[in-house]
This record gives sequence, structure tokens and C-alpha cells, in this order.
Amino acid sequence: MTGYYIIIGISMLISWLVSSRLKSKFEHYSKVHLRNGMSGKEIAEKMLRDNGISDVQVISVPGQLTDHYNPVNKTVNLSEGVYMQRNAAAAAVAAHECGHAVQHKVGYSMLQLRSKLVPVVNISSNLMQFVLIAGIALMFATRSIENPNGNTTVLAIGVAMFAVTTLFTFITLPVEYDASNRAMKWLKDTGTVTSEEYVGVKDSLTWAARTYLVAALGSLAQLLYWGSMLMGRRD
Repeated sequence: MTGYYIIIGISMLISWLVSSRLKSKFEHYSKVHLRNGMSGKEIAEKMLRDNGISDVQVISVPGQLTDHYNPVNKTVNLSEGVYMQRNAAAAAVAAHECGHAVQHKVGYSMLQLRSKLVPVVNISSNLMQFVLIAGIALMFATRSIENPNGNTTVLAIGVAMFAVTTLFTFITLPVEYDASNRAMKWLKDTGTVTSEEYVGVKDSLTWAARTYLVAALGSLAQLLYWGSMLMGRRD
């Protein structure tokens, strides 16, 4: 299991570094006040209107970095630090979440695929660690001269579950990048932000996207490890 802990450690370190950089970027661009004086809520509502979306509500939710779009009840949920703030960071987050609402309206294929996978991913993520541990234990317990790899059936099920969650992280990438691209294009084309403010918006969303990339690569690394165990590697 040494290799697994090394992978986990490296993934956590890289994730922490990227998250720290993202936090510092948002803190920096939170000081870049918008010339138009619009709040995150007002920007979100304007982007929705400009895209012909009238059935999505913009609401405030507690916490930090809790911003998200809920396709079930059609709400753009903005954290307290974004909802009322009037800066480049708030504009970036508000427009990004509205980008998901636009994806929902136009039937963006990758968003639809991700939504369909959610129930399966929820089950897999809740059970896979238990299944993997049970699979490893069973594999070692049933090894023999005739069957040096032991019984790998349960482990294979666990690896399949992990593969589903890894696939989900990679499907999430184009969804998040596309939402950011829609946000940046709208902010720029409508003149909602100035050219100087746009630099902050783009930089903020770029670093936000990297957190998803790191998560996907970390998940892939872990999947490859469990796959190697399934194929008979001893460590």
C-alpha cells in the first residue's frame, strides 16, 4: 500500500498548492472593484436575462466557495462573498455559475451526461472504499500456489466503482471550462467589465479550473494504482 499513500500524499500536496493559489487570486481580485458598481447578484441576473433565461432564480447561500448552479430547482446559488460584492472576483464566479444555467438551457451534451451519472457516482463514491478494502483483504486471504493472485472479484467491482468516479471527474472538466468560457465571453462582449477587470476575471477562472484538473489527474493516478493491484502487483 506504500505506493497508494505516496499517490495520495502527492495529490493532496498539489491540490493544496493550487487551492492556496486560487484563494490568493480571489483575495487579490476581490480588491479590484467594478467600475459599473454591479454586485454578483446583479451580474448573474443580467447574464440570465441576456441569454433569455427567466425561470432561474439567483439566491444567496452561506459559506465560502459554496457557489453552484442547481439544475433541479433552477437556482444560481452564490456565496455571501459573491452575492453582494462588487469586484472582479465576484463577477467571475457569478458569471461562471450562470454559464451552467446557459448550458442547461441549450442542452449542453457534457452537462447532460454528467447529470445522468450523478446517481451512479453517488452510490460508487459512498461504497467503493469499503469494497476496495474488502477486495484487497479477500485477495490476500485466498492466495495460493495454484492461484497466486487470489480471488479478485470483489476488488474488480471496487475498481469499476472507482473508474466511474474518475470518469465523472474528467467529464466535469469540459463542463467547467465551457461554463468559464461562456462567462468570459459574455462579460467581455457586453462590456460588463473593463479590459483591466477582465484580466482579473480570466485569471480567477483559470485557477478555479485548475482545481478540477488536479482532482481529475489525482483520481486517475489512484485508479491506475488500484488497477495495478487488480492485475497482480504486490505493493
